[in-house]
Amino acid sequence: MGKYVADISVILDGSLKEAVISGNIRGTLFLLEEAVDYLERLARQGDGVGLVGVEELKDLRTSLEKLGLSELVRVEYVQAGRRQAELEEMPSLVRKFARENGAVVVTSDPFLRDSAAVMGLDVMYLGRERGPLQIERFFERDIMSVHLKEGAPPQAKAGRPGYWRLVKLSDEPMSRGQLESIVRELISEAAKGGGGTRLEIRRPHSLIVQHKDLRIVVAFPPVSDGLEITAVKPLVRRSLEDYNLDPKVVERLEKSAEGILISGPPGAGKTTFAQALAEFYLSKGKIVKTVESPRDMILSRSITQLSKNYATSEEIHDLLLLSRPDYTIFDEMRDTADFQLYVDLRLAGVGMVGVVHATSPIDAVQRFVRRVELGMIPSIIDTVIYMKDGEVKKVYSLSMTVKVPAGMREEDLSRPVVVVKDFLTGEPEYEIYVFGEETFVVPLRRGEGRAPSKKLLSAVVSALKRYVPPQEIRVEEVDGVVVVKVPEEHLAVVASRGAGKLDRLRRRFSVDFRVEPL
Repeated sequence: MGKYVADISVILDGSLKEAVISGNIRGTLFLLEEAVDYLERLARQGDGVGLVGVEELKDLRTSLEKLGLSELVRVEYVQAGRRQAELEEMPSLVRKFARENGAVVVTSDPFLRDSAAVMGLDVMYLGRERGPLQIERFFERDIMSVHLKEGAPPQAKAGRPGYWRLVKLSDEPMSRGQLESIVRELISEAAKGGGGTRLEIRRPHSLIVQHKDLRIVVAFPPVSDGLEITAVKPLVRRSLEDYNLDPKVVERLEKSAEGILISGPPGAGKTTFAQALAEFYLSKGKIVKTVESPRDMILSRSITQLSKNYATSEEIHDLLLLSRPDYTIFDEMRDTADFQLYVDLRLAGVGMVGVVHATSPIDAVQRFVRRVELGMIPSIIDTVIYMKDGEVKKVYSLSMTVKVPAGMREEDLSRPVVVVKDFLTGEPEYEIYVFGEETFVVPLRRGEGRAPSKKLLSAVVSALKRYVPPQEIRVEEVDGVVVVKVPEEHLAVVASRGAGKLDRLRRRFSVDFRVEPL
């Protein structure tokens, strides 16, 4: 009968319980009180690591009693150092106890295995051979994302962005134990380090894990009504050339755009396009950095990826200003602190590319309207790119001018107006201006024309009949503007000789006129 001291890694990944049940451990099993205290502290805060660890210790005790192994494996809780020890101190405490008491170190951490062996300690290594994790086995063929929840059959989205279908991976509901096993494996891989697994975000009752190119979100009760795991995998890695952008757009991105917003609904391909843009700037000899939460962009090693979860906004602000990047890609801007960081860096002269969720292109701009003064917007944002179904659907440019806003007629109502134009056509589509104490975003898109009043129609025809045959005059009202359409051969004479008559009608009917070729 031997003596064993368990490292926290084998508690978290469940391999300690498996070794006890399989008969590999017989004798006295020492568990450090420091490890138990650490897991309890985390569990009280709702931390997923602590919740999983405490649950595993309970399962170990239950398994010993149910299987009648309590006489063969005696568990003792011992103190090896000081209370309130942190995770990075656990390997040292385990080695110290093993050396002083002649115990075998039980671990699944390859670094602890090697350091204990260097010190001449006996080691039982329970780490699994490198291979796919349980969560990776769900990703076959064209699976985009996997959705697992206790008590429900596993489901997945298969296809590609914009063209996917929900498929059932099994008819059998997932048990809580199965999901906990997946979570334990992820936590253990992250704790070992070096395997491409990181705990990006740890919050009360939730975890966000980055494993290679998989982004995995874990929600625990009571935040979720049951343990839930969602894993998302990027299907493609595209270059900017793959998007077949208009040369004018590529030229703008390369030479003049420095305040860029990439917008679109969830799953529209925003991050994939941001990756392509980052690589494009790198290929042009630019220094590129990213700010992510979590760090799930797949980029060249030359691009530094900063995590918003391990540094404050002030730290990231200072890091970026002192390192002087040409462009910073800010993935998934969510709250006011994110938008303020984008604004501060842009005003400091750093080229910024922000990724935001938005159901329409103008919604991305509106996210800034309530956070900054109107006059600052064109200095912060000059280009808006809207993504849908994995493709670029719209490109806007922004500029500031002083004019009478569309729909107003009094000259003394002129004011600063942000004009949002379709970049490729040059057509204004929105105006943003302040009226009273409110900021208005007004669409200018041409709607379906409607017939003007009979009185106005008669007045227009009477005014122009000397220059154009009445039957060839078309009049309609579009977005509050009366559009007069005449054959192209009569356009010049109407514009010169008929302008005065139309101006008198403008004052009489309080409407604006526009003359266009028929």
